[in-house]
Amino acid sequence: MPGLDPIETASGDELAALQLARLRRSLAHAYAHVPHYRAAFDAAGIHPDELRDLSDLRRFPLTTKQHLRDAYPLGLLAVPRAQVQRLHASSGTTGTATVIAHTAHDVRIWSELMARSIHAAGGRPGMLVHVAYGYGLFTGGLGAHYGAERLGCAVVPASGGMTPRQVQLIRDLRPDILMATPSYALVILDEMRAQGIDPRATGLRFGIFGAEPWTSGMRAELEAGFALDATDIYGLSEMMGPGVACECVESKDGPHIWEDHFYPEIIDPVSGLPLPDGSFGELVFTTLSREAMPLIRYRTRDLTRLLPGTARTMRRMERITGRSDDMIVLRGVNLFPSQVEQLVLADARLAPQYLIELHRRGRLDAMTLHVEPRDTLQDTAACAADLAHRIKATIGISVAIDIADPGSIERSGGKARRVIDRRREMP
Repeated sequence: MPGLDPIETASGDELAALQLARLRRSLAHAYAHVPHYRAAFDAAGIHPDELRDLSDLRRFPLTTKQHLRDAYPLGLLAVPRAQVQRLHASSGTTGTATVIAHTAHDVRIWSELMARSIHAAGGRPGMLVHVAYGYGLFTGGLGAHYGAERLGCAVVPASGGMTPRQVQLIRDLRPDILMATPSYALVILDEMRAQGIDPRATGLRFGIFGAEPWTSGMRAELEAGFALDATDIYGLSEMMGPGVACECVESKDGPHIWEDHFYPEIIDPVSGLPLPDGSFGELVFTTLSREAMPLIRYRTRDLTRLLPGTARTMRRMERITGRSDDMIVLRGVNLFPSQVEQLVLADARLAPQYLIELHRRGRLDAMTLHVEPRDTLQDTAACAADLAHRIKATIGISVAIDIADPGSIERSGGKARRVIDRRREMP
């Protein structure tokens, strides 16, 4: 395909040779310049010079988000402060914020990988890209923006929120590509319909959605609603931001990981031991080209599996089904919001908006699932009973179903809040 970076279709041997050379440099860079890694490697009895094969990486210690929090704000910085060009940070809503630094080199690589991702998803120079990811400390907006411009596209930097304004811009400017969280893309879709605008007539051709887990059912909802091709983009601020992996529009079979810059592994989320490709487990990444903050064997907490490449040489990752730290344990049953979402989307009577509320009923944990009808629903009791039965048969738990009024479930301009856990609020 024209416009591909040669490494995207290089042989497996060529890719492995590049990975090994870059991995050696990254390990040596971290050991020489980050006290945490020097101490961690020494404690594990391993030195960067001992990496002779890619499989030797498993001998090095894992890095967790707590390590980043303990090093707040810039304790893992591997370059002088004067070489830092940009800083991003997490919200800190679940603990101490994590700050991620980038050199000019890091920002350039990020832009190039985002351009590669947008191209893989169908984007081409000269197209107009509507960016509805949030700008600021969140990496989504600026990552998409720089990548689109690097590819040669024009950008509408809409950011998140102000949905009626988003609809007006899409209607009037007729962008080719929409970049947003999938849940916010649904909010835009709902707003268009509420205004009497046909979403299929807005000229959108491609949707590049990410920053939260989503299902094949939601892909079908977005593709049918907008008449576009929807692809999944993956990233995390600790690695870079969006653009660590992206689906190819010609295959839509899971994001291809840009393995020339990020080396992936799958580990058992409990033991931390490596698992072979094809096994379901926790995704771990090692940066291969980061200057400011190299991360070695970083535990993402995202649950997936590694699969062979198809449209590109690089391996694919199965769509994220959830996070090991987002798993709901209800009366001894483990489940993820994405499992519930699949069952909601399978019912044509229900809109793709939902909220899981966990609480206590007496001494037992209980779950109420709040959903909305697409239109006026004649028999809400029958619909609720059907959904409760499907959840019981598929997941193995009994839930209460609340069919709320249309539009009553909170919408978000960014990542949707799908779970409210009130169990700790109970006496």
